[in-house]
Amino acid sequence: MPLQTQIHSHSHPRSADPDPGVALIVGGSGGMGGVICRYFAEQGCDIALSYRRNRARAETVAAEVRALGRQASIHGLDLADEASVAAAIGEITANRRIHTIVVASGSDIDQRRIADLTPAMWRSVIEADSNGFFNLVHHTLPHLRANGGGSYVHLSTCGMQRWPDGDALSVAPKACNDALLRGIAREEGRNNIRANSIAVGVIESGIFLRLKERGHFDERWHRAVQRNLCIKRYGQPREVAEAAWYLAKAGYVTGQTIAVSGGYGI
Repeated sequence: MPLQTQIHSHSHPRSADPDPGVALIVGGSGGMGGVICRYFAEQGCDIALSYRRNRARAETVAAEVRALGRQASIHGLDLADEASVAAAIGEITANRRIHTIVVASGSDIDQRRIADLTPAMWRSVIEADSNGFFNLVHHTLPHLRANGGGSYVHLSTCGMQRWPDGDALSVAPKACNDALLRGIAREEGRNNIRANSIAVGVIESGIFLRLKERGHFDERWHRAVQRNLCIKRYGQPREVAEAAWYLAKAGYVTGQTIAVSGGYGI
């Protein structure tokens, strides 16, 4: 059975439906999101990908998906703006069914300890990441229900397994999202809707590379992280994409968190 048919049959019971649907990759223009788009396309999946500011990068990723023989569309989407979310989801679902939603977006954050954070910093990230995630759920859950089910895959953090000092603005909003996903798994499983997370470790992509270039991580930091890794290297974005694909098509897995972290925190 082709992999596209597999994901279709797991997320939607009408296997004869002529439209196998698309995977929505929120943040698909980013480093991690772009790799996920390409990996899903390699497995035979059509893609709708979102961007917030970098339309040119989104166009590049979409072209790479099309070069793999799959369809791709791009959509401007700001999670913190509910109207933007509603418009993007409406645009996608006017033409295609969404069977999978991968949340690969995130804020560039200040690496500060909790005592050094300000309420303004906190509110800004919570609005973008946690309230934004709820906006996405609010505008996609009815669509999944109406179309026989589907799957949420959220890129979370391994920081909830072992606290990384100075990373509160990353860990806390993702913890909120993970809690909501468990609720979705519990309440919506009867509607053939699944919800899972990936606890992402240090991956050589996206935000990590940008912070590294800004000098946020010195040799002492690298040595400390390496001590807490079972696999003594940093991860690659394709390894996260592999886990995202598994969760997208694993029809009897819900409410779970898979760590892609090299064993961080064991």
